[in-house]
Amino acid sequence: QVQLVESGGGLVQPGGSLRLSCAASGFSLDTYTIGWFRQAPGKEREGIGCISSDDGETYQADSVKGRFTISRDNAKNTVYLQMNSLKPEDTAVYYCNAEKTEWGRRAVYWGQGTQVTVSS
Repeated sequence: QVQLVESGGGLVQPGGSLRLSCAASGFSLDTYTIGWFRQAPGKEREGIGCISSDDGETYQADSVKGRFTISRDNAKNTVYLQMNSLKPEDTAVYYCNAEKTEWGRRAVYWGQGTQVTVSS
């Protein structure tokens, strides 16, 4: 079964940290570009960062730059999102996706999301 599963979410106080995991089964993440997204209640889905499949270069949105870090462990078939200095506005459901294009056809997988709540 092809799946992406996010984990590591929960309730944290402002200024705290969480590490989210995106684990793949049924396929290998090493050939995919991995993106992290979030969606807060009443708002559209926001892209917050990605890590490339070729050189491992990462990008982060301005809203999280300097606080969030994306990394991958191909041996564990897992991508991580380290979140530090969390703010209440970071509260959202966080999703990962895996994407690649080959022979003109795009393949995309999405996880079901994990809830992150930042509140005192």
